[in-house]
Amino acid sequence: MPPTRIPLIVGNWKMNTNIGEAVDLLTALTASLDYTPGVDVVLCPPFISVPTFYRELRESTLAVGAQNMHCEDSGAYTGEVSPAMLVHFCEYVIIGHSERRTLFGEDDAFINRKVRAAISHGITPILCVGETLEQREAGATDGVLALQVAQGLHQVPPNSRFVVAYEPIWAIGTGKAASASDAEQAISLIRHTIAGKLSPETAEKTRILYGGSVKPSNIREFISSPEIDGALVGGASLNPQEFIGIVTTTFTTGISQSWLA
Repeated sequence: MPPTRIPLIVGNWKMNTNIGEAVDLLTALTASLDYTPGVDVVLCPPFISVPTFYRELRESTLAVGAQNMHCEDSGAYTGEVSPAMLVHFCEYVIIGHSERRTLFGEDDAFINRKVRAAISHGITPILCVGETLEQREAGATDGVLALQVAQGLHQVPPNSRFVVAYEPIWAIGTGKAASASDAEQAISLIRHTIAGKLSPETAEKTRILYGGSVKPSNIREFISSPEIDGALVGGASLNPQEFIGIVTTTFTTGISQSWLA
């Protein structure tokens, strides 16, 4: 039997919340989500809040993640944060988000350096991949995803721990989510690519998430797929009721599918 993959829900707060707002939101979330069985939850606030979250969540089952990092440990990289700095505070780090690719010019080679740096420091990278609307309409989705995954995982040891998030760029922040069948097909391709690049065993144990306009109203259709292991949530993660709804729906769906047996 393939290994059981525990569902994973990641909240990406992006460049939102000052420290006071972040603590208020954290308080609202921990009241309902702390020690949620059967679902792993990761919160990725802005850098300024990461140390505070680390201190607040030391005794919690909720994990802390960063939204980005540099690939070098130190040096003349003004404004950057290194994995050597983050490892004291974070278990996860988002790498290769489409906003980093499109707004900041990060390519697959640079993203791969970040992935390998995170793994070498014991931080679990969440590698984001996804196609643009133009690529989708041109029928290039499979090729784009296969290339991003293969290059993102270049020279990564087969037994490494990492997460992949499929985020079609045309669905991020638009309110237009991919269909569950489209997401399942894309994630199946991603898993197949991991199997060929690393190993079938690594592919089976790796959690692959869907991201792009995820809400309480549509999470069930995604998480019901055996290929989809959770979600990378953007806007809805800033709303306590919506994010709690996403997590609890993931939990109840998991019970109905006997994931927790």
